[in-house]
Amino acid sequence: MSKLRYNRAEAVRTLRQSCPHIDRLISGKGAFTLEVSKDSDLFISLARSIIYQQLSGRAAGTIHGRFEALFSDDRPSAAEAVHLSVAEFRAVGLSNNKALSILDLAEHVSSGSLPGPRKMAAMDDAAVIENLCRVRGIGPWTAQMHLMFTLGRPDVMPGADLGIQKGVQHTYNLPALPKPEEVLAVTEHLAPYRSVASWYFWRVADD
Repeated sequence: MSKLRYNRAEAVRTLRQSCPHIDRLISGKGAFTLEVSKDSDLFISLARSIIYQQLSGRAAGTIHGRFEALFSDDRPSAAEAVHLSVAEFRAVGLSNNKALSILDLAEHVSSGSLPGPRKMAAMDDAAVIENLCRVRGIGPWTAQMHLMFTLGRPDVMPGADLGIQKGVQHTYNLPALPKPEEVLAVTEHLAPYRSVASWYFWRVADD
């Protein structure tokens, strides 16, 4: 079972002390309740991330449910996915690019060309991103989501994420939506708990 690689209370306390803007944000949004995946299966985690790319939560959830139904016991596996076709994935609502990405992911996982869960858990963040970005359709954002929500890493700031950008703009009263490099510069002082800060920035965007 995956779990956070840091202490929640310590992370929140450190952020509050590091920045008055974040202190006010945490006071307004309440307890930090990020949960990591209870399933460390690489194919399941990354296939879900691919499906959810650039879709609303409700639409992605519907497609993901249909995707799961393609597999035995509704549990996706790379071993089964390699025997499915692009047309079968398209039939459940996936775009052509996402179908090809999931097939490429299945081939990488089945062949062992991606590190297994234990080896990946021992890698630093940069090495995880480098390995995952070898898969078609997986870029830095998807790899960062894996770091945060599957591996439970403490210090991830997805600067290219629109929700993060909106949260940073609001929290720091910026005149315009910040670019990815500006997000990283503005939030640098929140290390080593930028994953926690990211979660709070998303709460701002949700509102």
